[in-house]
Amino acid sequence: MADKLKFALALALLAAGVVGFYLLSEQPLVLRVLSVLAGVAAGVAVAWFSEPGRRFVEFAREAVTETKKVVWPSRKETVQTTGLVFAFVVVMAIFLWLTDKSLEWVLYDLVLGWK
Repeated sequence: MADKLKFALALALLAAGVVGFYLLSEQPLVLRVLSVLAGVAAGVAVAWFSEPGRRFVEFAREAVTETKKVVWPSRKETVQTTGLVFAFVVVMAIFLWLTDKSLEWVLYDLVLGWK
């Protein structure tokens, strides 16, 4: 139950920061942005000490570790793959255009006799 209260408090602090942004509409933009950042920081600080917050931090650490294990493609591989995708899109566009025009010709000129 305490974790749910901490999480609710964290959401309330985040909302307070956003509400502060709009309530301070007459103030300089820097102060309004600082209001939002303070709300976010306070919300994160409270959420940090809840069990779901700790699980999220652990999940984020594991995600970073897994991301470091990924073998990213080289620039040459990326350019080649992008070129193949664009070429396929052009070929499919031409194929669909030819199919559309063929069906149009068959239906309107041959079947219906419209000119």
